[in-house]
Amino acid sequence: MNLETPANALLFDRNHIWHPYASASSPPPCSLVESAKGVYLQLAGGKQIIDGMSSWWAAIHGYNHPVLNEAIRRQTEKMSHVMFGGLTHEPAIELARRLIDLTPPELNYVFFADSGSVAVEVAMKMALQYFHAKGQTCKRRFATVRSGYHGDTWHAMSVCDPVTGMHSIFGDSLPQQLFANKPQTPFNGVWDESEMSNITELIEQYHSEIAAFIIEPIVQGAGGMRFYHPQFLQCLRKLCTHYNILLIADEIATGFGRSGKMFACQHASITPDLLCVGKALTGGYMTLAATLAASKVAETISSAAPHVFMHGPTFMGNPLACAVACASIDLLTDNNCVPARIAEIEQQLREGLLPVRHLDAVENVRVLGAIGVIEMKKTVDIAALQPAFIENGIWLRPFGKLIYTMPPYIIDNNELATLINGMVNVVENCAFQQKKS
Repeated sequence: MNLETPANALLFDRNHIWHPYASASSPPPCSLVESAKGVYLQLAGGKQIIDGMSSWWAAIHGYNHPVLNEAIRRQTEKMSHVMFGGLTHEPAIELARRLIDLTPPELNYVFFADSGSVAVEVAMKMALQYFHAKGQTCKRRFATVRSGYHGDTWHAMSVCDPVTGMHSIFGDSLPQQLFANKPQTPFNGVWDESEMSNITELIEQYHSEIAAFIIEPIVQGAGGMRFYHPQFLQCLRKLCTHYNILLIADEIATGFGRSGKMFACQHASITPDLLCVGKALTGGYMTLAATLAASKVAETISSAAPHVFMHGPTFMGNPLACAVACASIDLLTDNNCVPARIAEIEQQLREGLLPVRHLDAVENVRVLGAIGVIEMKKTVDIAALQPAFIENGIWLRPFGKLIYTMPPYIIDNNELATLINGMVNVVENCAFQQKKS
């Protein structure tokens, strides 16, 4: 087959390539991207669309950014990769320093991983090995809240919502974890202390078995794009400390400014024992993640046999990924301009999206930082909506009942207006069709 024509390339893709969360035998249509620059994806055939997803929340500086391109180029001339066992290199050292400087002072150790899901696996393994080293081997379960999502690898799946999550068919095979009620008080709502009663009861009953409590701070991402009250995290931190349970903060989706703070934990002014980052870490250029550990965790693990942490990915600390991650963090922190821009994005998203909350088919509209969510009353038809988004000059990837955007931070006001107007136009059409049905 001649793959040089877009039609043939797409046909080969359809017949042989398995895409995320898709059928192999009857896949949904795909659009062929030829190039990308700034906030735009250039499709085969000439259509240019604004990426409202930041490539699944990762490309926070957009595409083909000159600073990030140059960081990759410079590092390629030195070395693209070298094993991390027994060797080290400047990009990894510099990235670890930047991450330690950005996070609470207690988080002094950095473990590099391949992806967000693996960073979660690493954090869970650290928690188990921590209590093994302390001689408390009965503490080998994990607790979390419902509507959470922590990745697609094995133990990460076990702490995703077992009923409403996407991994329910594996439920009987996965390790059985403990689930408390999801946070209820909205981010800007009036805090209700009583909502901690269920989680308190669970921890009181099972604390002798629980190694760690894992949670997405402030924003529950793929589990429903829910924004909850910071006081929930403060109460959870106190419970974990009191009952000798490690707290794992999964900041893979929220880290590096997405919620309006550099890390979502900062909304509650708490320090987790383990912090997972990924996605935006490299500005969307390469796969890389990290698990930051408190000194007490790292030092306890190292104090007892086998005296080492039993994990070591082949591409751990990849120099190319670390170099571009350093450059991405520099873009975020230089002149403190990104937090101000995220606040502007938040305001424009509020002004543009809130009017559709009165449509009959819309359940709720919510905005936090550079996240805008329109929740419909019925599950949306992704296959029908995606062409409509493209027709409006935008790219979104809805799921369930949610039509949402997480745009690159570099998006300008006119581009964001186009993105918002496209969302509203499609939702109004969707609302009209649902109202008639």
